[in-house]
Amino acid sequence: MYAFTYERPATLADASRLAAAGAKPLAGGQTLLASMKLRLAAPEQLADLAAIKELSVIKKEGNAFLIGAMARHLEVGNHAEIKAQFPALADLASRIGDRQVRALGTLGGSVANNDPAACYPSAVLAAGATIVTDRREIAADDYFQGMFTTALQEGELIKAIRFPIPKRAAYEKLRQKASHFPLIGVFIAQYDTGVLKGQVRVAVTGGGNGVFRHQGLEAALTSSFTSAAAAAVKIDASNLSADLHASAAYRANLISVMAQRAVAKALG
Repeated sequence: MYAFTYERPATLADASRLAAAGAKPLAGGQTLLASMKLRLAAPEQLADLAAIKELSVIKKEGNAFLIGAMARHLEVGNHAEIKAQFPALADLASRIGDRQVRALGTLGGSVANNDPAACYPSAVLAAGATIVTDRREIAADDYFQGMFTTALQEGELIKAIRFPIPKRAAYEKLRQKASHFPLIGVFIAQYDTGVLKGQVRVAVTGGGNGVFRHQGLEAALTSSFTSAAAAAVKIDASNLSADLHASAAYRANLISVMAQRAVAKALG
């Protein structure tokens, strides 16, 4: 690696000050450090967020879970309350990457990076979650803006994400075996209370330029929350990605299959 300055702020105020001055936030480092080693990223200053305790909080607030940006995947996957009341979110976290990634990777790091095949963005979008930063709150529908692109402003830090607890939900994915990223992942959440009452939200990751909601599946499952209803939806392949791992048509078929499996899992 090349020379850079390493900072380890102890408070969110210090971290915000460093980020505003141009320091690159370091969360779990699962993407950033690898990019630096490959010379794809060259920050002159890093601000390690690991010592800021308030960023690791996981707590229930009303009918929602507030999960800090520095909460590790392993912590979310093993959290007793989340496993009991939002098992789909715990299940998603427990199956990200491998053991090392789950032990080091963070919720905030994943959502800030917004990899087009990452698992967490699908949960955030399907749950209608709110991204809480050191400056404001951003609705999930406004946050994700395409491949590695978000509504975050320069120097803005994610503090936590607020997940409304659904009536039922599930996440299904087909994993690309070399990278452990999903070829396609589908997160489905059904709500019967709160501002999302009566909604079924379906988010797809791994299918294109970034995570997206599938309106056809949402409409069908709002009318009838069954695997048969999901199976009847035609999935358009024209805007899906194609690469050496899968064609667009194959990904379209996977969206249908994963959606059907997710509904069956959610129904128990």
